[in-house]
Parts: sequence; structure tokens; C-alpha cells
Amino acid sequence: MASSSGTKNSDQDDLRELLHEQRQEVHLFGMMESDLDLAYNLQLQEALIASAGSAPASSSLTNPTEELSFSTYSPVSDASLTVGAGVNDDNEDATVMMRFMEEDVDRLEQEVRDRELSEAEARRMWDELNRRVHDQKVAAAILAMPEKEWANTGDHFEKPYGEGSSSGGGGGIAIDENFRVYVKGMVSDERVKDAVVSVAGLGVAVCDQRDYLILEIRKPLVGKYEGVLSTERVGFEALVEGLKAAIELGLKRVSCFCDEYMIHKFVSTNQLSTDLKITMLAFEALTLRKKLVHFDITLVGRDEIDHAFKLAREAIVSQICLPAETKTGKRMVETCVICMEDNAVSDMFMVDGCLHRYCFSCMKQHVEVKLLNGKIAHCPHENCNSEVPLESCKSFLEPKFVDLMIQRLKEAALPPTDKVYCPFPRCSALMSKKEIMDSSTNYLNDPNLDGMSKCTKCQKLFCRKCMVPWHRDMRCKDYQSSTAYNCAEDGKLKSLARRKHWRQCIKCSNMIELSEGCYHIYCRCGYEFCYTCGAEWKNKKATCSCPLWNERNIIRN
Repeated sequence: MASSSGTKNSDQDDLRELLHEQRQEVHLFGMMESDLDLAYNLQLQEALIASAGSAPASSSLTNPTEELSFSTYSPVSDASLTVGAGVNDDNEDATVMMRFMEEDVDRLEQEVRDRELSEAEARRMWDELNRRVHDQKVAAAILAMPEKEWANTGDHFEKPYGEGSSSGGGGGIAIDENFRVYVKGMVSDERVKDAVVSVAGLGVAVCDQRDYLILEIRKPLVGKYEGVLSTERVGFEALVEGLKAAIELGLKRVSCFCDEYMIHKFVSTNQLSTDLKITMLAFEALTLRKKLVHFDITLVGRDEIDHAFKLAREAIVSQICLPAETKTGKRMVETCVICMEDNAVSDMFMVDGCLHRYCFSCMKQHVEVKLLNGKIAHCPHENCNSEVPLESCKSFLEPKFVDLMIQRLKEAALPPTDKVYCPFPRCSALMSKKEIMDSSTNYLNDPNLDGMSKCTKCQKLFCRKCMVPWHRDMRCKDYQSSTAYNCAEDGKLKSLARRKHWRQCIKCSNMIELSEGCYHIYCRCGYEFCYTCGAEWKNKKATCSCPLWNERNIIRN
């Protein structure tokens, strides 16, 4: 390793020396061109003076200076200017060539500096990796040490990094460790201004065996392919990029994880594809695999390569963001596909799970409308079923909508038969039957308190059988046959419901008013029915022949 490092340093020194000599030659060439220009100008000046002295004097001029001035604009002068123009063109060509040579030298020097920085960063990461593996082994050794031995020798236990097998040089202690490489290639149709374009990107996450991140790569594939983008092809690009990163880090044992079945099939079985480019990428991956001591690939779900998925999505987003001029300078903007407005990248909301992006204003309206309709908000992207997480919505929702979202999530998590709502109008908290039973443990063994429950929110007592405030000193059967069960307020409510054509859910007795929309009602308890006649909807289909909608409920002036 030392001799290899010495050879590499020697090669770099030789390259620097060559670049230095090349720059000196370019500088000397420029000086020579400058000297030639000066010599030519002097000769041209002498020729002009000589031609002016030999020209016949004008009878109308007596002053020699005027005579010389006149002769300067003679045909001889015009001819000299023509020759001079040709020489100037040659000089311009030489200047352009010299500038190109200087740019080439500058580019080569920059490449050398970049390579040195890359190698230094790779050495730093390798050393850090060895330190991490060393620390993990030391921690494991301490945990495995018996208590008695630790009590006797623990104060003197030490395994300094850099001694013996823990040396960061040479092969390093990480050479026998197994590392994980998560890869993801992604193709997505994105709207940029008024056009829909297909863009591709890849993400790679290199982790140790405990899934601690070592290296992450996000790479946009700009202009990489012509025609239709293939998910398999981009996935193979991600695999090749991951293998290259592992080899550059000096890793020898690699376990790769992907969520593409075809990639897993091609790599694990060495099966050839009908696509020539995929076959070439598979062959490149096979060549890279031979540089490793151990390699295996595992097909996993998308949630297990979440970090690589996000990196690939970020690579795609970087391609659809456009620079825009503002008063404070340039900033990156992205077009929201809902409102078609350009927004700063920092003002775009990303849905966890699918990573689709929309502006905060559109997402706020989308989530609020869904919540008010008694539904859970999902990603607005077509055919995307990713649920919008509560935590990410707290950044743009008002507190009342956050509370409503918590309730909607709870409603969605409970089966319809397990939902119980507090009967007190000012509360109406949602509870599960298990929560009610847990809060009513003190009353379960008393036959006189059969049905008594306590609301988990307002802490008021109610009867879970009659779904009314607790009827003290009365059994449920006696209460339901009494006039108290049909109180005056209930009568007024039912009279108002008949007048307003409200409907009552036959499953949870919830009163529903149709303000706008179709007659297909989805109750908060999950029961679906027709608002016109109350007939049940089954499997998203009506069991009655009533019209689905009326214009006055759909069209608003």
C-alpha cells in the first residue's frame, strides 16, 4: 500500500511538472507573438516613412510636415493597410489559439486539483470508516466481557485505534466488514412550465452493517438517454453507481438492496436482457462485482430503501427547478402542477412516501377540503394513494384543522362497528369501545350501573347502550320506554330535520344535511346510503333507482 501510494504521488508530481512546463511554453509563445508584432509594426513604420520621403512633393504645399501627412494617405498607405489587415487576422488567430491553450492547461490543472481533493476525501472517509468499525468492535468486546473480569481489568482495558490490526493504513480493519448499498433509479413525468417531460435520477446510500450512513449519492441523468426512459435501465445505472462508490471506498464485502424485480432477476441469475443497453449495464455491473470479495443482492420493499428513494427524487426535483430573477438575485423556482404558479423551492411541500411536490397554498386547500368532507387527505397526484402525514401538515394547517385531522385519522383506523361518539352536543368526541370499557371498569360489576360510561374527553357520564347522557336510577329498558327518551329537544330536532329534509344514519343515528354535491352519502361511521330514500349503498353502488344528483346541488351561481 505504501509503495502504491508513493507511485501515485510520484505520478501526480510528474503531471504537475508537465502542466507547469506547458504553461511556461504558452507564456513564451505569447511573448514571442508580442515580439513579432512589435517587429512587424516597426518595419511597417519604416516602410511608410521611406515611401513618404520618395513621393513627389505637391506644388500647393510648402510645409514638409504637411507633405508627409499628405503622403501618408497615398495609395502606398492603402496597400500597406491591406497587408496589415491580413497580418492582424493572423495575429488574432494566434491569440485565439493561445487562449485555447491556456484554457486547456487551466482545465487540466483544475482536474488535477479536483482529483486530489476527491482522493483526500476518500482517504478521510476510509479512515473514519475504520474508526467506526474499530469503535464498534471495542464496544462489542466490552459488552461481551464478564462482569467479574470487567471489575478486575476494566480500568486497564484499552484498544487504541491505529495499533496492530486497528491501523487505518494498509487494508484497514473494515476490509472484512459487510456493508450495505441501497440503490434506486427513478423515472417520472413532471410538468415544467407548459410541457410534460420525462426525467430520470438515481439515488445511492452506502451504510455499514448497522445501517449507519457512510455515503449518499444523488445523480440526475440529464440527457443520458434518448426516446422513452426505461425504469430498468435507470435502475441498472443506480446499481453501477453504487458498486463504483463501494469500490472507490475500498469496500470488499457488499450486500446490495433494490426494489426492482427485473434488476434483481438479471443480477442474481446472470440472465441477459433483450435491451442491448441494459445488457451492457449488466455486464458493467458484473465486471465491478468481480473486484469485490463478496457480493449479494436482495429484493426488498420500497420502504426499506427509503433513503435511496428520497435521494433519487431529489435528483429529479433538481432538474425541474428553474432559476428566476428576483430583487435579491437569482433563486430556484418550481412549478406547482395544481395552480401552475412558479414558487421558490423552499415554498414547495413534499408528500412523504411518494415525494410528489406541490405549493403550500394548494396543499392547504386540498387537505382542508378533504377533512371537511370527512375523509383522510391523500396525495393529489393522479393514481397516487400516499397518505399525507399529520406531522408534515402541522406546518400549514390551523390548530382546529390539526385536531380535525387527528379525529379523521382515528376514525379511519377504527372499524365502523367499534366507533362510539360522545352524546353531548358540545363534545361529540370519538372513542373506541375498548376505550369506553377501560374508562368504565369501576361500573362493570354493578348491575344498577349497567351501560354507564365516561367520555374520555369531557369526562361526563353517558349510557353507551342508549347513547344519551346517563339516566340515573333507571334501567335502559325503562328509560327507552319513558317520555324522557323522546324529550322536547329531540322532537324539535326531528321536526326541523323533516322540514329541512335531513337524513339520519340508521347505523349511528347521526343527523346529516346535504349542503351541496351528489346524493351518495358517506357517513362518519362508514355507512353509505342514498340521501333521497335512505337505501344502503353496497360496494360503491346504489341499491335504489333514485337519481344520483340534482343540478341545484352541483351548480352554484
